[in-house]
Amino acid sequence: MTRVIAPRRPSVIPRMPALAALLAFAPAAAAHAAESPVPTETSRRQGEAGRMEDSEKVLDLGLAYTADIWHNSGGAKPGWRYLDNLDVIVGADLDAAVGWHGARLFAYGLYNNGHSLSDLTGDAQAASNIETGVEAFRLYEAWIEQDFGAGASVKLGLYDLNSEFDALYASALFISSAHGIGTDISQSGRNGPSIFPVTSLALRVEAKVSDEVTARFAVLDGVPGDPDHPRRTAIKLGHGDGAFAIGEADWRHGKLRLIGGAWGYTRELERHGLSGTAPSHGAYLRGEMELLSGDRGKVSVFGRLGMASGAVNMFSGFASAGVTLDLTDDWQFGAAIAHARTSHDYRRATSAGPAETSIELTAAKAITPWLSLQPDVQYVIDPSAAPGVDDALVAGLRVTVSL
Repeated sequence: MTRVIAPRRPSVIPRMPALAALLAFAPAAAAHAAESPVPTETSRRQGEAGRMEDSEKVLDLGLAYTADIWHNSGGAKPGWRYLDNLDVIVGADLDAAVGWHGARLFAYGLYNNGHSLSDLTGDAQAASNIETGVEAFRLYEAWIEQDFGAGASVKLGLYDLNSEFDALYASALFISSAHGIGTDISQSGRNGPSIFPVTSLALRVEAKVSDEVTARFAVLDGVPGDPDHPRRTAIKLGHGDGAFAIGEADWRHGKLRLIGGAWGYTRELERHGLSGTAPSHGAYLRGEMELLSGDRGKVSVFGRLGMASGAVNMFSGFASAGVTLDLTDDWQFGAAIAHARTSHDYRRATSAGPAETSIELTAAKAITPWLSLQPDVQYVIDPSAAPGVDDALVAGLRVTVSL
């Protein structure tokens, strides 16, 4: 799988990765663009990413620039925002380079201007998945992967867990961060889990259990980066950080795919409005299915349910669903909804409302093999579930250039 993706942001809920594995070991940018008409989010690696398509190719380079122009009405305050995201990606086949069979190296640099759309909308789930909150160029991923027999591999290094965990193709079209990794996971931890834009050291193990089932497990540093220095790429083990662990089963049968997973932190976190600490853990189930296909395109649907510990997390429940239309003339259309339920403990501590809900309509068009445009409209109901904050209507245009 070699296609482009789009990111998210940190703040209350750290978001999904940037325009990401642009070429993730793809043999050529043109071939990549032809396979994927628009830059999409989680479609970059999803378990199979990082596999060299050309065994003779030693080194692959990828470069992509994404720019968002937004206007917000309602929410915290009206106004305009310009957000951007630059991805620089290098992949190396160590078999072709030095004869190290079944090994790959991957490095990924990331720049964002740090402008905030959520300062205008007031939302917690982040309407733009390239929002980071701080301006920085950082080393985002740097790992080595080793294959062990058919369908088994181990990956070690600086790692975005959403590149493979909790990732679907059908939802990758959408710009709202809630349709990347689920809000129930992205909100968790003292500095978020290891996702865009701050990642941590990780060990990931993956194995193909059968023709239809793949299992994967990862353990990561419990506090990615350095919360006191958010612009830095930092690997700090120990210091009471604990660990984050996640496991997932991925089942594919024909045009149906289901993913189920569970996650948790080894260190307890502070309770809402109360003294003491409590565990932070959760589980999720998501799926996608191609409903219709023909000579002119296909229609796909997706859905997700997730839950998280309410004593320490803002949202204890999350649900999302959507539908996409992919046409053979490089047009994509989509409609989706994401609903995050605040926990009882959080409402009691803050007088927050019951939920934040985001509705998104989007369309994307590949203008050339290196340029795509994506107009997008989102309506956010009860941003951050905060009393007195108006609903937000935000409209924007995403422009992506990839080389």
